Amino acid sequence: MGGKGRHQPSYEDTALMTAAVSHQDAAFVHEAFLYRAPDEFLRGMLEFIRDGVEAGEPVFVVLSAEKIERLRAALGEDADRVLFADMAEVGSNPARIIAAWHDFVNEHGAGGRPIRGIGEPIWAGRSDPELAECHRHESLLNLAFADTPSFRLLCPYDVSALDPAVVEEATRTHPFVSDVESFRESQSYRGLGAISAPFADALSEPPDSAEKLAFDKDSLGEVRELVTSRAAEAGLPGERMDALVLAVNEIATNSIRHGGGTGVIRSWDEGSFLLFQVEDSGRIDAPLAGRRQPVLDQPGGRGLWLANQLCDLVQVRTFELGNVVRIHMAR
Repeated sequence: MGGKGRHQPSYEDTALMTAAVSHQDAAFVHEAFLYRAPDEFLRGMLEFIRDGVEAGEPVFVVLSAEKIERLRAALGEDADRVLFADMAEVGSNPARIIAAWHDFVNEHGAGGRPIRGIGEPIWAGRSDPELAECHRHESLLNLAFADTPSFRLLCPYDVSALDPAVVEEATRTHPFVSDVESFRESQSYRGLGAISAPFADALSEPPDSAEKLAFDKDSLGEVRELVTSRAAEAGLPGERMDALVLAVNEIATNSIRHGGGTGVIRSWDEGSFLLFQVEDSGRIDAPLAGRRQPVLDQPGGRGLWLANQLCDLVQVRTFELGNVVRIHMAR
């Protein structure tokens, strides 16, 4: 797509020009694109995709099925030169998304080859816990791909449908912000230092009615019995019950191995979800724990990874007194 587009503008403002230079030179360009109507979304996405296609850059688009269908129709034959994936499948649990981007980078960005992607993990209707983990995901992208050369990732945000606080948070998790008329550095971006610290954002308190069980290495069987019983009461089918038991057992085992040898598990219902919370006195100081697939000779990290693959949402926090891992499983 030739000419002066949104991503190759003719800037007169000095500050915007500086941002544009940084945009071109940065190893990883992570940009929140704010749109206010379907036509703005389509205009921005088509320009970004066509610029990549014309430059011979691999493009990976992860959006809702409906938006993918619209883009395919508008792109015509160019759609065959673009990779697409449904965000409802890739990112229903936001902690799985980084692994998908890693696969794309490893397969198509070898040797620093320029690549670009579009990902929209946040949409109207996400629950508060999901939004919290989406924001965490958006922050961690900056850390996960900080050393990845020539990777441009555009994250659309529907300003007309999202709460203003959600859009404001996007300016803190993205180094760059744009719309159909402008591109700029975000003055609110927190930076890698804040992202690298253990995550300690508050979680809602479990209800007083939550079932509670203290455990150690000799009582993991009781943990599995508790999960099985609660899952059966909630009506989970066999396959999902087995997945939940395995996931909670892995997290409890982590507590024994790395969290002081003991822990506490709590369980309760919250709307259409069954929740299990595992607490211990350890400290998870690896920000990307559970979001990168463990390699064969890696000594740890498999428990959180497995839980994220098996469960609908996993929230990981490290507070002053220890770790909290909260697992959500839809009924």
